[in-house]
Amino acid sequence: MTADAHLAAEFYGSARGAVTARVLRERLLAMWPAAPHDAVLGIGYAMPYLRLWRDQAARCVALTPAQMGAARWPPGMPNLSCAAEEDCLPFGDLTFDRILLVHGLEMAENARRLLREAWRVLKDDGRLLIVVPNRSGMWAYRESTPFGHGLPYSTGQLGRLLAGGLFRVERRDAALWMPPSRLRVVLRSSPLFERAGRKMVPGFAGVTLTEAVKDVYAAMPLQAVPRRRLVLAEAA
Repeated sequence: MTADAHLAAEFYGSARGAVTARVLRERLLAMWPAAPHDAVLGIGYAMPYLRLWRDQAARCVALTPAQMGAARWPPGMPNLSCAAEEDCLPFGDLTFDRILLVHGLEMAENARRLLREAWRVLKDDGRLLIVVPNRSGMWAYRESTPFGHGLPYSTGQLGRLLAGGLFRVERRDAALWMPPSRLRVVLRSSPLFERAGRKMVPGFAGVTLTEAVKDVYAAMPLQAVPRRRLVLAEAA
């Protein structure tokens, strides 16, 4: 099942969504503390997180895959969002310095094609940061949140998918050890859950964060091996 933009907007407008976004923004900021003068693209439902770099980036664009429906920035902010087919992004080659993929890869109808398009529009020294639900975590199985829709990934599965898409994993992180609950006591205790979960059960986080770079050399065609001339000597 694929979550739509309306479900995501409703979730992030709730108290649970606000706490979730705050927890994830802390981890995203630890991985990308700044993006001065960069062109940043968010794919999926990335608007709650693009605000981290929006004021300092040269461009900050939120793209929602067509199957999720249209999404807009919050009222009062300029609309820098669009919707497009995930396997045909409306941007030229080598356009963006950074791509954030959240509520996108697990929702994709064809994850390999989406990654191939991300590879195309990302600059050769650009970076891709993917947030996906962890197959071993609780959040992947609660459909009341956007993380409970689509296909969750283990770190191994995501690593193999990225390698097949000509990306090289640079580093990983995780977040959301708190239960996907609406209870206020759980939401208020989110910092405690995050600290305890990271130390005691690191493999059971709700989401994983993976930063990757383009493996440019893997995409370069090998030079053709010169054929050896075969000389036949006529027997005397």
